Amino acid sequence: MPPQLQSALGLAGLLALAWACGGFRRPLPWRAVLAGIALQVALAAALLHIPPLRAGFALVGDAVDALARATRAGTSLVFGYLGGAPPPFAETQPGGSFILFFQALPIVLLVGALSALLYHWRVLPALVRLMSRALRAAFGVSGACGVSVAANVFTGMVEATLFIRPWLGTLSRSELLVVMTAGLATISGNMLVVYSAMLAGAVPDAAGQLLAASLVSAPAAILAARLMLPEAAAPEAADIEAPRLYDSSMDALTRGTSDGLSLLLNIMAGLIVFVALVALANMILQPLTGLTLEAIAGVLLWPLAWAMGIAPEDASAAARLLGIRGVVNEFVAYLDMAGPNGAALAPRTKLILSWALCGFANFASVGIMVSGMGALCPERRAEIVRLGLPSLLAATIACCMTGATVGLLSP
Repeated sequence: MPPQLQSALGLAGLLALAWACGGFRRPLPWRAVLAGIALQVALAAALLHIPPLRAGFALVGDAVDALARATRAGTSLVFGYLGGAPPPFAETQPGGSFILFFQALPIVLLVGALSALLYHWRVLPALVRLMSRALRAAFGVSGACGVSVAANVFTGMVEATLFIRPWLGTLSRSELLVVMTAGLATISGNMLVVYSAMLAGAVPDAAGQLLAASLVSAPAAILAARLMLPEAAAPEAADIEAPRLYDSSMDALTRGTSDGLSLLLNIMAGLIVFVALVALANMILQPLTGLTLEAIAGVLLWPLAWAMGIAPEDASAAARLLGIRGVVNEFVAYLDMAGPNGAALAPRTKLILSWALCGFANFASVGIMVSGMGALCPERRAEIVRLGLPSLLAATIACCMTGATVGLLSP
């Protein structure tokens, strides 16, 4: 079977899976289905095959490299060779002096500060407004829902809900699921920079590919959520103005840096804890069953890997990475794919996985999102908690739909 046909059949199967997971609710949102598929394919095709936009991938990559070099200048000053300065000893093992926390993760601080500054200067709100109007025209979502989904492409899942905090309590149950699914199906701008730096040697134009994936996952998230929980009535589609969060540019820089530090520490703590928990689970499982969590995921998620258009010989390895993303997080999955374990994967498989793994669809992120949204809207906290696992399921399907879309358009 041609791989493009495999991806096309898989995309249809993923749509059916989302509908089935919602209990085949009616009426079926045909407008959302048709608009979602058309928008995903058109957006991915434009980003992959229109030369000026394709050339923009290189510019995004250059910007990421510039941010990485600038951050390294700061970490080298503060941490010396631990932060990337030349080591005062001979390196006996290539790459042995690389320390993830001191050299790769601090870029979160710089991007956090710049993101806050761009928000204060109204650059990010303008981009969000343009994208939200396109989503509202395609799917008929409310202004608040469209703004939140669009904001998720550029900011974190909790930060995006700050754009619509005054309207969060008025969202319908269906739109609340859309907002939560979009938060888990996309990644924030600061993590995009981190992941693209990690994948630079494994995937060509990694920064542009991840940006394209996050953009395509926005309509995929709306589509998956609407199939699981259709909207009962036409929502209000008025424009929503992003609130002002900072008093000045200096306030934006300082608070953005502080928020980046909190995120940096959370990433570090999450990596330690969840990698340790998976290792502990494997210590228990392997002596009893001879299997690890990764091996179990490689079996259970094999159909999703196939549905994205991945060749059968790579499907088990791809399913294992999907399982790592769901059980631990996408950071560890990308690390694994960029390392020796991913070296044997075909270029097409790496491209599809770079798109499909581009989302916060994991259990830890569900906890973060539920806690953050519950604090912002305490009167609907119980409903937000109940939608946590359904949003994780919808986001996983949406990310796989994004992978199938790039598989449909790639040789």
